[in-house]
Order: sequence, then structure tokens, then C-alpha cells
Amino acid sequence: MIDKNFCMSSYLAYRYIEKDGVEFAEGLHHKNFKVPSDRIKVFSAGDIDSAIEKNFEKVRGKKLGIMLSGGMDSAILASYMKGCDAYTFKFLDGNFQSDEFRRAESYAKTYDLNLHYVNINWQSIEPVIDAVLKNKCAPVHSIEPQIFLAAKQALNDGVEIMIVGESSDLIFGGMDKLLAKDWEFDDFVKRYTFLNPFDVLENPVDVNYLFERYRQGNKIDFLKFMDEVYSVESSGSYMNAFETAGIDYIDPYANLEMGEPLDLARIRNGEPKYLIRELFKMKYPNFEVPNKIPMPRPVDFYFADWKGPARVEFKKDIDMKKFTGNQKWQLYCLERFLNLLDDVNHNA
Repeated sequence: MIDKNFCMSSYLAYRYIEKDGVEFAEGLHHKNFKVPSDRIKVFSAGDIDSAIEKNFEKVRGKKLGIMLSGGMDSAILASYMKGCDAYTFKFLDGNFQSDEFRRAESYAKTYDLNLHYVNINWQSIEPVIDAVLKNKCAPVHSIEPQIFLAAKQALNDGVEIMIVGESSDLIFGGMDKLLAKDWEFDDFVKRYTFLNPFDVLENPVDVNYLFERYRQGNKIDFLKFMDEVYSVESSGSYMNAFETAGIDYIDPYANLEMGEPLDLARIRNGEPKYLIRELFKMKYPNFEVPNKIPMPRPVDFYFADWKGPARVEFKKDIDMKKFTGNQKWQLYCLERFLNLLDDVNHNA
């Protein structure tokens, strides 16, 4: 089914096309990430440690690489990968999030990883955007081009499988701002919607039906929403970037789940990912536990002077000062994808 207006609205609101089989144009078939159905229940840091070790046993003998940030999740995974290759983003020649890659250097040194930098700036990102757009058959998340660059660099180094720790935040209570309270329905909709399509599109579609599936009176089952919706959007970005690059990847956290409900009181009192914190201390007893930081991307810098989209699908005279760098990326990426579709149709 072709419904360009729905696809544009869904991408802006959720950062992915929520309905399988609904496409921007004929011949396109986007793929959404499927949450594993056979997840292993874990009750302690020791359980997580054992489960991750078993995951690594399955790929011993392969040349492994890891996307290593300054956070807990990838640092823990690095502890199972002595002597392997690690890839750390270095943004804007080290002038952005330098504390992140300095911590990554320390983790790599602790476990004798061969650390490689992946230099990220607009000059490296811009030429690869179309590749991830074409493979996804849809606009993409702002992290996808830089993950693609890391994957290609690893592939050129002979890496066969990349290791990532993307799912840990969702599974173990790292999304502390979204877990901060029991949300009123309308407040959660406003908080979670990445960019309201009614603010920028000439023909927006109401896609709030997805939130309605999780309504509980005036409240919302935000935990189930995040497990079933956010996971698809977030993990799908990694799936597309690695698939575009032509390299396999594994997220050892992805097939785990909490054996007991998240202790929201602990999270709300300053202990997000409390089991992961315990495991990090086991692996790095002399290190300070780092705070959670989402994967950096200098979109505020990239789009500081961008005037906004010019295509007819967008409202005229959009006040770009109202939007964050990530929202500007979505508008830019959607317009670029639509231009790409026009080029394909013109050359057909």
C-alpha cells in the first residue's frame, strides 16, 4: 500500500514507518526490527555476566570488532573481547564529546583492545546518507550514517562481526527520563513525539493511534510502549546501518530481559540500570561509573544555519529556531529522501 503522507507523518513522530507494508512509493519495502521472542530472564549482575559470556562463546573464532563508547554498556562488552578491534567515534576532530572517547581509550587499554577512531564530521557523513536511505527505503535516524562509517571501516580491517550494546538502556532501565514518573497519557504523547507532523507538513496524518493502544484511562502503559515501540525504532537504526555496510552484528543484551519488574524507585532515586552498574563495577573496579549519555551526533552544529525544507510537502516559512538539531535532521533527511525518490522516478 502506498501512502506517502502517512509515511512522512510516522517518520516525524516516531522516527520510523510504524505500519509494515505501507510505503512511500511503488517498489519500496521498508523493514522494521523484530523484538526477539526467546529472551533469557536475568535476575542479577551475575546472570547478565553469564548470559553475555554464552553469547560470546557462539562467535569465538570469528574476527570481532566492537563499537566502543564512553558508557557502561559497551565497556562491559569490551571485557569479553581482549585483543579485538574497537571503534570509537571522534567527532569534529575531537572537539565534541572529547570526554567520551577519552573514557573509551581507558576501557580499551584495560582489556588490550586495538582502538581505532572513526572520524565524524559533515564532510564524512554527507556522502553516505543516500546509501542508508536507499537500503532502508525510508528516512533514517541521525546515528545511522555514522554507524555505517564505523561498520565500513571495520569491514576494511577484516572484522567479520561487530558487537554493540544498544539494547541495554531499554531492557535494564537506562531511559531514566522516560521512567521518571507514571505518565499522564497526554503528557507522554507530548514528551515522546519526536516531531509533530502537524507543525511542519502541508498534509499531516494523525498517527496518535499508536499511543492509544497503550492507554490506561488517563494514564499510559509506558513500559510496554517502550518495549514494543521504542525498541523497534532504536534497534532498527543499527540493523539498517550494518546491513547497508554489509557486515554482521550482534547485540548481546538484545536477547535478555529482566526476570523481575524494573525497580522504578531505584531508578527514580538515581540508580538507572542498577544491575548494569553492578556488572560495570565487577569489570572495572577502579573506575567511576559513568552517567548515561546517548550516542552523540553533532546535529546542532551541522544544522545551525540551515534554513529548512523547501519542498511543497512542507509548510512555508517554518520557524526553524523552534526546533532542536535532531528535529532539523529529521526534516533535512525527509526532504533528502523525497528528492531521492524524485531522482529515481525521473531516471526510470
